[in-house]
Amino acid sequence: MSILLSYAPAYPEMLLAVGAMVLLMIGAFSEDNTDTGAFVGWLSIALLLVAAALIVLQPEGTQHPFDKVFVVDQFARFMKLLIIAGSAVALLLSFDFLRNKGLMKFEYPILVLLSTVGMMMMVSANDMIALYLGLELQSLALYVLASIQRENVRSSEAGLKYFVLGALSSGMLLYGASLIYGFTGATGFTEIANVAKAQTSAENIGLIVGLVFLLVGLAFKISAVPFHMWTPDVYQGAPTPVTALFAAAPKLAAMGLLMRVLGGAFPGLEQQWQQVIWFIAIASMLLGAFAAIGQTNIKRLMAYSSIGHVGFALVGLAAGTPEGAQGVLVYLLIYLVMTLGTFACILAMQRGDDMIEDIDQLSGLAQNNLTMAFVLAMLMFSLAGIPPLAGFWAKVYVFWPAVQAGLYPLAVIGVLASVVGAYYYLRIVKIMFFDEPREKFVPVSANLGLVMGAALIFIFAFAVPQVGGPIVDAAQAAAKSLRF
Repeated sequence: MSILLSYAPAYPEMLLAVGAMVLLMIGAFSEDNTDTGAFVGWLSIALLLVAAALIVLQPEGTQHPFDKVFVVDQFARFMKLLIIAGSAVALLLSFDFLRNKGLMKFEYPILVLLSTVGMMMMVSANDMIALYLGLELQSLALYVLASIQRENVRSSEAGLKYFVLGALSSGMLLYGASLIYGFTGATGFTEIANVAKAQTSAENIGLIVGLVFLLVGLAFKISAVPFHMWTPDVYQGAPTPVTALFAAAPKLAAMGLLMRVLGGAFPGLEQQWQQVIWFIAIASMLLGAFAAIGQTNIKRLMAYSSIGHVGFALVGLAAGTPEGAQGVLVYLLIYLVMTLGTFACILAMQRGDDMIEDIDQLSGLAQNNLTMAFVLAMLMFSLAGIPPLAGFWAKVYVFWPAVQAGLYPLAVIGVLASVVGAYYYLRIVKIMFFDEPREKFVPVSANLGLVMGAALIFIFAFAVPQVGGPIVDAAQAAAKSLRF
């Protein structure tokens, strides 16, 4: 009994892992049809909700099960709830699409569950080996999901590109981890932090080179410039519900892992890693702002948009302060809601059985479906950072800590990139409300309408203290768990 209680901090991960195996058996011994896939899909969402409840019921404070290679604190709990929310909503968004395309197989939700287990392990990793196990468990499932539409050449190509570049990033990350182990004699974050805090750590070139390679590997996972090259092709080629998943939960998990590594293992090398974060933040913001201007495919545009938003989030991380970490967490939560709401709108762009991805096909949408046009317009305004919507406050929470830390150039570049990026968001609004209408889309399904409505309410309600206040307080408590 005492052994079982010692595993209590990992019950959510264990529940999802065992649940995925049970669902695999249910699928394997049932007829492989749409009904089985839908049944397994709804059970998967139920499992995710139970796992979220287990996280909420966990006692406050920090726990270190499994000989301290795993850590459960306020930060881990906050990030896990966001990851579960992202995975559950992405699953909900996928049902209609998969049914229409004949892809409603039981394997799909099981792969989402397994990738979620990996993401949750990532944000609780307190050791290089645990970090890698979580990262690869997430990545291997996502490689398959990207190419799950096997008869589609673009989907197969997306899966192959993601796999090859993901393997390259894993190799770089492993090389960095091996250098860090070689120059510190440890894989645990606490032991590495003790070495990094030493006065001679800044002269330890091997440790710094290892840190740089580790950051390169993680930059691939968050699709930060200049390691973003897989993102537009994979976003466009993968089935749209899979793209929605990629843009939400895995990105949050990788950002959480990056914060955990920098705050947990390298608190003594701020000057070294801040230079790297500075560079990739500026490069990501600028590329995300300018490269999206000429895009005609809305999924590619969202890929460049996500690269830009990663850059904005990194501004808060570059500050290297608890306030900066808090700002990043608030930003990630708001980004998650905006992204899932936008992809619900993209999935509603359908005529007959054909999914529409061309931005010009939104022409005159306000005359055919004013409700959908209004929701998408508000989400575009929020992504652009226009007050008083949630996206504006997200940027305030990351830019202000950077100003407080004296990083004025970073904050100024961020504001200018936001102004440039507003062009392609507002262009979509102009097309929907002022261009000549085209043929109507099919009616919006209940699942998509639910997500669109929830996202719309949230981006307006965040400015209300009774809604935004508890979120900001939770983010502040989570940020205090890190060692910034």
